[in-house]
Amino acid sequence: MKDEVLWNFWRCYLQKTKQAYCNRPAGETAKPLSVCDSSTDVDSDPERLSLLYSSLSESEGDLQTDCSFVSSTSKVSESTSVQSRSGSVDGGLYLRKNPKEKLRMTMPMTLSFCYMALLWVRETMTLSELLRFVFEGHIPYLNVFQHFPEKMKLRGPDIKIFCVESWPSYEEVFNKMHELAAFLDLPRFPDITDSCFLHPDMLCMKYLMEANLPDEMHNWTCRVVKKTCIGEVDFLTLVPGNMSTRKVKYDVLAAAVIVVVLKLLFLLDDNYEWLLSDFAEERNKNNKEDGPYFELKKWYKVLKCTLDVEQKKLDERRAKYLWRCEKPLFYSAKKKSKVLKRRQVVVNLQNQFGRLSGSVQPAEKPNPSSFQLSWSEENTDGSCFHGHSLKGIVQEKRGLLTAMNPRYWLCTIQLCNEKLCGHLAHYREADFPQSYHFVLRLFSFLLRIEPSYIHDEVCMIEHKLFNKKLRKKTKYKTGPRK
Repeated sequence: MKDEVLWNFWRCYLQKTKQAYCNRPAGETAKPLSVCDSSTDVDSDPERLSLLYSSLSESEGDLQTDCSFVSSTSKVSESTSVQSRSGSVDGGLYLRKNPKEKLRMTMPMTLSFCYMALLWVRETMTLSELLRFVFEGHIPYLNVFQHFPEKMKLRGPDIKIFCVESWPSYEEVFNKMHELAAFLDLPRFPDITDSCFLHPDMLCMKYLMEANLPDEMHNWTCRVVKKTCIGEVDFLTLVPGNMSTRKVKYDVLAAAVIVVVLKLLFLLDDNYEWLLSDFAEERNKNNKEDGPYFELKKWYKVLKCTLDVEQKKLDERRAKYLWRCEKPLFYSAKKKSKVLKRRQVVVNLQNQFGRLSGSVQPAEKPNPSSFQLSWSEENTDGSCFHGHSLKGIVQEKRGLLTAMNPRYWLCTIQLCNEKLCGHLAHYREADFPQSYHFVLRLFSFLLRIEPSYIHDEVCMIEHKLFNKKLRKKTKYKTGPRK
């Protein structure tokens, strides 16, 4: 199903860009065919030669040329062989910097195609997961030519197209996907309903489990989603080319909802949350019959230790990553011997340094998993908080659970113009409480994006949640209230 959708998108892209089923790319200017042209000019283009021979056979000798059929045929074969040695027909066009051609096929563009197909079939995969699988090597991206069949050998300018020396960024792949959808004139995508994996209620459940937060918080995330109307079908469903609707980052949106709920319950001002945690700790010591109360301080210590270890592993893996592939590439046959010799020297040096440093051989690549952090309630060390209660943090009022915390601080009073500034709000770590920054850092690690992206979505949700109070010009401080 996904392959069929992706193939239809790809075929539509080739037709829109005028690259489908042609020997001469659209960006290449064709010279007018003339019999008076010299043999050198004519023989340089096999397509023009074939047209010329067909016209000669139809006119039966009315047109005269100085070249014999045998010599011309040999030149055609020579030109074709030179062309095959130099790479693809339009390989050189991809290296030209033409501002009008922003949708030229690149390696990040292939990921945009994949994400667009996944979104069309509403697959249980977010963009952050797709990019993480690329980094972990489950999806070929860097040195992808190593997976090509033997008959597909890169030559000439094609080598520079497939030689990628940087990781794809979330923002680049996301924006290119929306540009592609509008360029291809795609219709409205299938609806994102509440039963779809990409719905905030579903994704919040996943990220609550991965962030080791209590299960009871899911009721609060659902209430925030309903109150702010960010779970509506029209808000979530992609309509290509519609400039009036905001582009939805489903995974970032769900993470921002959890951050807002944490602020509603614990305030996250580096003061109030620790008072609640001390109260829960005293209660858990004195009463062990009922279920444990959720202690934010204990959760913070467990998550910080785990996050530091995982972040260190990630940084080491990035530092040790070999950008050069095992299968060397060379632009011409003359440089083949030099490239192979240099590659052999590099391999020998790596082996020698490995023996001297006593480095361990890398383990086998683990199977792809949707979860990076896993927590089990069977652990006896009390490091899993899924079953912990929010009692002492919430209270029942008029038949409805409300937070005992009556206060809230906004990240920003006024949102920026996203089209002009590129973001909704400014984020600097020094301007916000450390507990708030830690929560952003946690989800930033899980999604492999910058904390500022999550901060933007938090500001957007807050303004939707407190829209009526903001219209009444109620005075809110940008920092925590004390």
